[in-house]
Amino acid sequence: MPVYINEPRYLTAGESCVVAEFADEIDRGANDAVMDLKRYVTGQNEIPIIECLPTYRSLAVYFDPTVVSAEDVVRVARKAPISKKSDAGTAMTEISIPVCYGGEYGPDILNVAEHAGISEEDVIKRHSAKVCHCYMIGFMPGFAYLGGMDESIATPRLTNPRTVIKGGSVGIAGKQTGIYPIDSPGGWQLIGRTPLRLFTPEASRATLIEAGYEVRFVPVSEEEYKKIEAEVAAGSYKPLITEAK
Repeated sequence: MPVYINEPRYLTAGESCVVAEFADEIDRGANDAVMDLKRYVTGQNEIPIIECLPTYRSLAVYFDPTVVSAEDVVRVARKAPISKKSDAGTAMTEISIPVCYGGEYGPDILNVAEHAGISEEDVIKRHSAKVCHCYMIGFMPGFAYLGGMDESIATPRLTNPRTVIKGGSVGIAGKQTGIYPIDSPGGWQLIGRTPLRLFTPEASRATLIEAGYEVRFVPVSEEEYKKIEAEVAAGSYKPLITEAK
């Protein structure tokens, strides 16, 4: 499958959207290029842009067709500096997510352990050992699709999805891991839960994790979970976020 990190393909999606495609498959280097282009397009002052939405391998740029043409968007996008990166390594904002693993918080952790042929403790160690990259937000507001998880604990989705999953639940689906931001149906293997709120529509920034973030899972005890949960409810908890330099 081709990867177009240096020169994306530009496609129109209706009269008010241009899509820049950087690859035909999931690729970290392509995703870095997507985020680089987003920063450039949203930061430029040559033409007005309504919104930029990144995916695994492409960027959708929305504009007002009565003011700007698709050709204008492509012309400006092509002025973006060409990234010299071909794989992971971009400096990104990192956020730490506390997680209480197993038990009532992670009812499928035994499934994952048995599929990998390891103990539940090893699942926790491997899931929290590597920093994961947020490729995109999708499925529902604030749902972060995270790549880079230790592939030894990759596990297929549940055969029979649940009708209700508690918001904050951390799951695994294939090689991906993610966090359900609100109560919802779903079929991911649940291994833990975070007391943090991933989606807060009333806040100035509705989603805690954004595309391009690096996510570090931090194991906590049930006692620590409940303490953080109370602080979150009181509005006194401040997530550990290290801004990219």
